[in-house]
Amino acid sequence: MGGPRATAAQIEALGADVRAADYTVERLEAAMGPVAAAALEREQSVAAVRALRPRAEPAALLYRLFVLGETAARRDVDAALPRLGADGAEACRLVQAAGSGPDDDVRALVDLAPYAAEDAAGRIDWWIASDVGELASGRSLSADHVLGVGGASRTLAQLTVRESVARALDLGTGCGIQALHAARRARAVVATDVSERALSFAAFNAALAGASLDLRRGSMLQPVAGERFGLVVSNPPFVITPRAAGEHLPRYTYRDGGRAGDDLLRDLIIGVADVLEPGGHAQLLGNWEHRREEGWRDRLDGWLRSSGLDGWVVQREVVDPAEYAETWLRDGGLTQDRDPAGWRASYEAWLDDFASRDVEGVGFGYVTLRRPVGGAATLRRVEEWTGNVAGPLGQHVVAGLRAHDWLAGTDDPALAASRLVVAADVTEERFYTPGDADPQVVLLRQGGGFGRVVRVDATLAGLVGACDGELTTGQIVGALASLVGVPAGQLAADVLPPVRDLVRDGFLLAESR
Repeated sequence: MGGPRATAAQIEALGADVRAADYTVERLEAAMGPVAAAALEREQSVAAVRALRPRAEPAALLYRLFVLGETAARRDVDAALPRLGADGAEACRLVQAAGSGPDDDVRALVDLAPYAAEDAAGRIDWWIASDVGELASGRSLSADHVLGVGGASRTLAQLTVRESVARALDLGTGCGIQALHAARRARAVVATDVSERALSFAAFNAALAGASLDLRRGSMLQPVAGERFGLVVSNPPFVITPRAAGEHLPRYTYRDGGRAGDDLLRDLIIGVADVLEPGGHAQLLGNWEHRREEGWRDRLDGWLRSSGLDGWVVQREVVDPAEYAETWLRDGGLTQDRDPAGWRASYEAWLDDFASRDVEGVGFGYVTLRRPVGGAATLRRVEEWTGNVAGPLGQHVVAGLRAHDWLAGTDDPALAASRLVVAADVTEERFYTPGDADPQVVLLRQGGGFGRVVRVDATLAGLVGACDGELTTGQIVGALASLVGVPAGQLAADVLPPVRDLVRDGFLLAESR
């Protein structure tokens, strides 16, 4: 069966109904309470069902029906959706009714969940349709399953640069969530997917959100060959999947790109240059292999070099091959209890596949690419940061790219002549051994962005503390040199490299005067 479909009048009725019902994340979290909400984050629905079942308001019924997998009487669905009604919801392929009587059961054919976020354009309250998940159905996912908004989707939405562009591309759109975010900053958005069902969900969600998308079916960059975009976003089918796993391991459209190893991500990083306009950004999520005789940083650096683009890769976590296999076996609903033979065969196929390439681990992280406006690429930054991320990263990414550009054009004399200021989110922590007058450890902590923590010595801490935009960096270095009794040139040679790092990471900001 295809995805949902609706006329303009039906979309208008549904939108009015869910707004009138206050069918929102905020309302439902308050109704179910923190314990049930936390359990849902762990894919456990019992507490949420218990909390919402006694509640009579429409929002509770809609959530139990569309997200938690419960049935509802036709009369209750009519009451919760007074404009669309159960008949209209059935016509839109959102539900299926057992009969036409008021007491007949109605079950959901899709997951229709509220979605809340905030970006540079303000508050977002949308309703996103996707296929019913395993939490509600209790069954393994179908090969053409269309995912809703999960953790990876939210991560990419928070990571994406939100500067205004003429045209944006969402590659592998799925339910369309990244395209909807892009539509808030782009005059035109193209969204592609190999799945016709995914595109039907994206069209439905765009209509419900009041957005206009150019939806195209095709693989990777093929549907947009020869075109240019100021922004490309993609949560691609990057899962590293054995191609010889047999009948027990379906090829899930939303996660399997049909390539060996991490070739899909490599090819996308290299190929996206063809559709980026000068100054345009591409932001991707992905997995990459850690191979025994080849450093992962070197592999990714090679991909960035081949792309000809500025590139910034942040590895957020690494798992071993066995844990990786277990994660994605569970993701598709294949468990040892349900199918012991299938579980074992698929598990072994995954381990054999990794062993064939000497894979010792798999990394997950973010990739930001930028096409230089003129000249060659100057940024190839490949790093690991596993700490907690402090809020949306889009503006932090933009600031990091601008800091790189400023540093690339600023030699040491120019850096010494600059006036730097401490970013507003930076705090300092000092740790003393009891009885000592001087701290043993000084830490600078970033409150936003990646939430980085940097250990500095007393001299560098003193320099940072004096960066209020009044004195140049050179003047501060000269004053510190007098205090510690070393030549200013020697101290500058010691502190300017870490000052560059602090500017690069957003602890210090270059003030234009």
